[in-house]
Parts: sequence; structure tokens; C-alpha cells
Amino acid sequence: MDKIAVLIPCYNEEQTISKVIRDAREALPEAVIYVYNNNSKDRTVELAQEAGAIVRNEYKQGKGNVIRRMFREIDAECYLMIDGDDTYPLDQAAEMVDKVLHHNADMVVGDRLSSTYFTENKRPFHNFGNSLMRAGINSLFHSDIKDIMTGYRAFSYEFVKTFPVFSKGFEIETEMTIHAVNYNMQVENVIVEYRDRPEGSESKLNTYRDGMRVIRKMLQLYKNYRPLRFFGMLCAALVLAAALLMIPILGVYLDTGLVPRFPTLIVCGFMVLAGIQSFFAGMILEVMAAKDRKDFEYRLTSVHDRKKGKDVPDESKIL
Repeated sequence: MDKIAVLIPCYNEEQTISKVIRDAREALPEAVIYVYNNNSKDRTVELAQEAGAIVRNEYKQGKGNVIRRMFREIDAECYLMIDGDDTYPLDQAAEMVDKVLHHNADMVVGDRLSSTYFTENKRPFHNFGNSLMRAGINSLFHSDIKDIMTGYRAFSYEFVKTFPVFSKGFEIETEMTIHAVNYNMQVENVIVEYRDRPEGSESKLNTYRDGMRVIRKMLQLYKNYRPLRFFGMLCAALVLAAALLMIPILGVYLDTGLVPRFPTLIVCGFMVLAGIQSFFAGMILEVMAAKDRKDFEYRLTSVHDRKKGKDVPDESKIL
């Protein structure tokens, strides 16, 4: 098992990859540096090998697929993940690693938004999207994550080996953040500098397409991890809409004793029934989510014991 593993997912980063590897080796001389090539069509692989990194391949396109492969294949006490586009100086890398190794942090977030991101990033919709996601997730999950979409993070062995990767693309950062918050893992924020990509280096992030994927992932995970709140809000919306539609019908009934607009009345009844069904669906799923959190604590303990070299019983015989 490595003590520190630097993980660099790459797709067509020949312009910057050599510098990122040199900076990583200078900041963390004891680390093992891994570059995971994701079907690059330029000289990324050749330059990474010349710079001394261990190069491996993931042939399914997408950052989420790359991270799944990295987390599955590499064992380390601490993982530092950084993009290969040279947008993150590694001045704070040692501090981020130290929080994992000596301060029990499960995930350390490289917080760009509290430093130079909004002045360096020349894409205003990216700035708006990052602020929107930070506000949305912190509000929905009652957390205090400073930068949701950053690709600069450090992880513990326990986080990496208990994190189920479902995302295929750039929504992976959102999934990581919500996973850590939902399971009450220790998350630290470290302010890091950000610099825009050098001239000639192109971002692989599509503002609108990937932005919609991130928002969809956030809502999906909120439904999965907070089902009672999600379906409770749906119930409240349906019942409120039914009540608003019922008010004029009820007013006429109280004045005349007649019931007008029977189709509207029937629709209102079905909306209330749908709201009640949503509420009870949320209650059932909340019980399942609570059981999942209990099972996760057992898995977390098992992974921690494996890290320490202890004998771990077969989970299938216990659960």
C-alpha cells in the first residue's frame, strides 16, 4: 500500500501534464504519481511517462469512469486527486494530505471559490453554476462545503474504498460531496489558488450539457439519501395545488349548496391521494435509507480493519 498516491485523470493534456507531474513530485516527494489516460489522442501518455509517472488506461470515456478505475486499482493511506490541466497550484497539497493522515479527515476539498476562481475563470456561466450548486447542496443537505465542483481533493483510504461510483462524467464531484455529507464523514476545506487554463488548452466541460447532468445528479441523490424530505415536499406541493383548485368550488358550495366543475373536483381528489401516496413512499424509503446508513457504518469499520491488516469476517455471512 502506498502512503500517498497522487491521482491525475487525463484526456488530451499534453500541454500541461509534464508540469503538473513535476509540481506534484516537488510538493510531495514521497508520493507515487499515477496518470490515468482516458483515450487521449495527443502526446499525453508519452509525456507523462517521460516525466516519471505511472501511466494506466481507462477506455470508457468520462471522468467518473476514470475515477472508478483509479479507486478500484490503487491502495494508499492518502489519495490526492488533481486535474491534469495545471489550473491548481500544489502549494497546499502537503496541508491537504496532512489533514487526511494526521487529522482524521475523510475528504479534503480544495476550495477555489474563496480565493481566485471568480477572477481567473473567464467563463461566467461556470462561475454562476458553481455558486448555484454550492448554495443548493449546502441548503438541501445542511452542510458547509465551500466548493462543490472542484477537482482538487484529498481522500482517506476509508472514503475511497466505501465510495460507490455511479457517475460517468463530470457530475462525479457532486456525487463525492453528497456521499461524504450523507454518511457524516469528516470533510475539511482548504483554500487553494486557481488559475485559468493556459492559452491553447481547452476545457472538456460543456457548460450546459454537463451542468444539467450535475443538477440532475444532485436531485437524484437528494431523493435517494433524503427520501422523506423529497417525497414530503412533493406531497405538500400536490396537496397545496389541490387546495388552491378547491377554494372556488368550496366557495360556490357554501353559497349555493351546489358543486360545480365536477372534473376539477375529481382531479383534486386524485392529487390529494397522490400526495398521500408520496408521503408514505417517503416514509418507507426513509426506513430503508436509515438501514443503509447502519450498514455503511459496518462497511466503514471493515475497510478500516483491512487497512490496519486485521482479519475481517465475510460480510455476506453477517449481513
